[in-house]
Amino acid sequence: MVMEKLTKLLAAHLDTDPGEINAETTFESLGIDSLDTVEMVMELEEELGVELELNEKVATVGELAQFIEKKLGK
Repeated sequence: MVMEKLTKLLAAHLDTDPGEINAETTFESLGIDSLDTVEMVMELEEELGVELELNEKVATVGELAQFIEKKLGK
């Protein structure tokens, strides 16, 4: 569920096909910098109704999805 939402959000943010984004996709390869990451995390917080304090470095879409799932207690 989280991976799906994250993929859709990234695809919309980058105006790309969600099928091109998977768990191993790095934010660097997508051209996403730390400011973009913060903006997306804020959007996800709003959508998921949870506070996500990114206090660790995440390099891939899968790592961010796992971080969010931990925060959601899943």
